[in-house]
Amino acid sequence: MLIPRSIHASGSVQEEPAYAEFAGGSSRSGPVTWGQRAVWLTVDLFRSPQAFVSLRRVLAVSPRADVDVPRALRALGALVSRHESLRTRVRLVDGELRQEAAGRGRLPVRVHAVADPAADPDGRAAAELLTGQLGDPPFDHGTEWPLRAGLVTVDGRVRQLVVVFSHSTVDFHATETVLRDLRMLVLRGSVPGPPGLQSLDVAEREQQTERRRSDRSVAYWVRHFPTFTVGLFTPVPEPTGPRFRRGSLVSAAVYDAVRTIAARHGVSTSTVLLAATAAVTAALGGHDVCGIVTMANNRFPPRYDTAISKLNQFGICRIDLSDRPDFTALLPRAAQAALDAYRHAYYDPDALAVAFAELGHDSHRMLAPFCYLNDIRLPHEPDRAHTGPDEATLRAAVARSEFRWREELAGFVWRCRIQIVDAPGAVELVVTVDTGYLPAEQAERLLWSVEALLVEAALRPVPWPWSPAPAGGSSGRRPTPAAGPPGH
Repeated sequence: MLIPRSIHASGSVQEEPAYAEFAGGSSRSGPVTWGQRAVWLTVDLFRSPQAFVSLRRVLAVSPRADVDVPRALRALGALVSRHESLRTRVRLVDGELRQEAAGRGRLPVRVHAVADPAADPDGRAAAELLTGQLGDPPFDHGTEWPLRAGLVTVDGRVRQLVVVFSHSTVDFHATETVLRDLRMLVLRGSVPGPPGLQSLDVAEREQQTERRRSDRSVAYWVRHFPTFTVGLFTPVPEPTGPRFRRGSLVSAAVYDAVRTIAARHGVSTSTVLLAATAAVTAALGGHDVCGIVTMANNRFPPRYDTAISKLNQFGICRIDLSDRPDFTALLPRAAQAALDAYRHAYYDPDALAVAFAELGHDSHRMLAPFCYLNDIRLPHEPDRAHTGPDEATLRAAVARSEFRWREELAGFVWRCRIQIVDAPGAVELVVTVDTGYLPAEQAERLLWSVEALLVEAALRPVPWPWSPAPAGGSSGRRPTPAAGPPGH
C-alpha cells in the first residue's frame, strides 16, 4: 500500500516505515459470511463510495502511558494475532467469493512524527489528516489486509493511534470490541480471556446450524413485502440541481424530546425516532402500511456478541397505520416492528434473491424506494425518571437547530437514507438523497418535520394526522412553524 508521504498539520510531519509482526496459527479458508456477501454486492453492484466500506477510528494515548513506537507496534501485532478476521482477505476463486486467513505475516504501519509539537501538542491534527490518507484509498480486498494502521508521535511518544477497518470483514459492533482489545494491549500488553468467534467461524455456522434461521427470515420477507406500497419516492419530472446530496440537521431539541418521550413511555430512543420517521414518511406518501428499512447487528445467536465478523444486514420494519393511531399508540407498534425486523434480518442473501426472483422482484434493487433509517449512535438510554425540559427550554432549543447541505456525491444507492449520529448535546440527522426522486427542499423539510413532531410529542399528545413541517429554504434555520402542533 503506497500512499503519499506528506502531511501538513500545524507543521510538517516526518514519516518512518514500520511493520507490526503477527503470528496466529495455521492458515485456513472458507466461504464468506452472509453479511460479507451483502456488503460485497452493495460495493460491486452499486459502486458505493469508499466511505461505505471504510470504518475509521482514532485511539488517543495519554502521555502518562509513555508508549513508544516499538510498544505500539507490538500491540498492533498482538491484536492481529488475536483476531483472525484482521488477517483475512476476500478473494474471488473460480467465480465464488472466498475468505482466506493467514497464519502469520506483517502489517504495514505508517509512523508520523509531529515536527512542531508546539503547534500540534497532542497530534490530533496530524491524526485527522492521517485518518483521511489511510481511509480514502479503496481497499484491495484480495491482496491487502482488512486493517490499516498509523501512529502519530510527539516528542518520541505515541499520542494517537489511527486504525481503518474494511467493512467487508468487520462491522461497527466488531470494531468496538477490537478497539477495547487494542487499548488493553497498548496499556497492559495483554487481553484476558480468549477471542470471540472469527469470520470463518461464523461462515461455518451459517452453512450448518443457522441455515434454518435464514429460511425463516426469507419466508418472513416473502410474506410481508407484497403488503407495502413501493411508491414513497417517485421520479421527479424535471429534477434540478445536483443529483445526489447530503445534508444534516443538528438539533438539541430532538435530543431532549426523544429522551423525554422514551422515558415517559418505557421505550428506547431508537423506537421513538423510528416512530417519528414512519409518521412523517407515511404522511408524505399517504400509505396505510409503512415500510422503513433498518440495519440489524445480528448479535443474538449464542457467542455472536463478541464475534469479530461482518454480521449486520438489512431488515425491514412493517408498521400498520390503517387505523390512524395517535403518536403514543404508534410507539409500541414501532417497537414491535423493529423487533420483527431484527429477528428476520439474518439470512442468506442468495436465498433471498432466489425467492424474490420467483415473485418478479430484483432483490438487489427492491429496497431502494423505501426510506432507510440507520441509527449509529452509541447506546445511552435515559433514566426512566427523566422528565425532560420545560416547554420554554425546549422551544429555545428548537430555535438553535441548524440545517446545512454538506457535500455532493458522485452516486448513491438509496433514494433517501437518514442516519442518526451523536453530536455534542444534540442529535444529528443526516439525510442523503437522490434528488431525482426526492428534491433537496423536500428532503430538508422531511428532517424539520421529524423534529417538529418529536417536540410536540414531548409536550402533549399528538393525534392523527401528522402534517409535514412548513416548507423552508436552505438558510440553515428551521422554517417558521405553523400555528399549533402537527395535524392542526
